[in-house]
Amino acid sequence: MTEHIPFPSARFDMSGKVCIVTGAASGIGRAIARQLAANGADVVIADVTTEVIEGGDPTAELIARDGNSATFFRTDVADTAQVDALVAQTVARFGRLDVLINNACIRHARPLLELDEADWQRLLDVNLTGVYRCCRAAVRQMVKQPPVNEVRGRLINLSSQHGLIAAPGDLGYGTTKAAIDYMTRQIATDYAADLVVCNAVAPGKIQTGAGGRAVASDVLARASSRTPWPRLGRPEDIALAVLFLASDHSTFMTGTTLMVDGGWMAA
Repeated sequence: MTEHIPFPSARFDMSGKVCIVTGAASGIGRAIARQLAANGADVVIADVTTEVIEGGDPTAELIARDGNSATFFRTDVADTAQVDALVAQTVARFGRLDVLINNACIRHARPLLELDEADWQRLLDVNLTGVYRCCRAAVRQMVKQPPVNEVRGRLINLSSQHGLIAAPGDLGYGTTKAAIDYMTRQIATDYAADLVVCNAVAPGKIQTGAGGRAVASDVLARASSRTPWPRLGRPEDIALAVLFLASDHSTFMTGTTLMVDGGWMAA
């Protein structure tokens, strides 16, 4: 049995904040959930599974072992009824919803002529319409809440540098991420008067521990050559950016996409 090492957290006080993180069983979502919980938030993990792709204990159990608060609600973001139930259950348990992080997504890397229509529709349903469903359910709740420090609620959508530039041979993923950037700006402007904040975080190449195409030699070589910083990204890099946007330290920011890419888009 390996020794349990407490999760190192940044010093942002999220005490009393209720946060939903979709796709938090593994990878980036798992790191986000841990970082928020380590800073005092009540975290709701929304995923279709508790299984961790990169291995280890389920996220909620790991957060509990860190001495922090997490609840798992099994949720498929492609199902409207499940998304609406996620928000309703969260509010029933905690009384409000302060932050929604839309992280859940799937990937099916194919160029146009090799991407079947059913797979295209599935990518849209999870990656894009899933964000729409979650944002809609969250905003419905947030506009009814009393503001805290000028904000009724915060939405943080996970985009990608591949929403801005091509992802070679991967039409569906990049298309959904580009649309998420637009959705972020639109929701931000439509609901600013209601004191609902909406921002996005766009990761560069993040090494999550997943296998397959993500760690193919050509993919890693291209990412390394495109990234000026002398390493590729880690899930914790994204978690720290999300923590900032979720916190009261993020003021007068809405409708923006924050690049966390080691300089990929600057080069």
